[in-house]
Amino acid sequence: AKKLYEQIDQVKNTNFKVIIYGETGSGKESVARRLCDGIYKNRPFIAVDCGCLSKELAASELFGHKKGSFSGAFEDKIGAFEEANNGTLFLDEIGNLDYSVQILLLRAIEENKIKKIGCNKEIDINVRVIVASNEKLCESVKKGTFREDLYYRLNEFEINIPPLRDRMEDLEPFINFFIEEANQDLNKKITGVQESLLE
Repeated sequence: AKKLYEQIDQVKNTNFKVIIYGETGSGKESVARRLCDGIYKNRPFIAVDCGCLSKELAASELFGHKKGSFSGAFEDKIGAFEEANNGTLFLDEIGNLDYSVQILLLRAIEENKIKKIGCNKEIDINVRVIVASNEKLCESVKKGTFREDLYYRLNEFEINIPPLRDRMEDLEPFINFFIEEANQDLNKKITGVQESLLE
């Protein structure tokens, strides 16, 4: 964990784009939030799970849309980029984004401008982008499922979160954290676990 915190400290006071790699459940969003403890503290933090966005929904979720721009667009919608303006946009499992949406994402990052679906007017944005993936994006580039130019735009700094099985020294602090959380929820005063249980 010490190396991980050192990496976070290296970039938390920068506007670098960061790719966070880690297995499902390893805490990628928690790391992304810690990256905002520096100059991005008290600014918007918007998280989007790209893994559950269909091709049709992704552009609307990211960039917003105008009322009537497509079937089901009953009102204007502000997208994640606009919500995160002057703050951080965290795109979890970015490798799942459709190739066509990746093109729009690349343009937004390159030009700091977005266009809502059904609108010709461009909106200026100032957003720090942090992305996460459980698969190396360079491998996705080789497979042809992720744009190489987008990968290089995003890859200004890389953080790898090792799984808990490879950092057992973190196990006891996690256990104590969850005990304290349970104590508050259940009005208990449990102080720890037996050494034999830790073993």
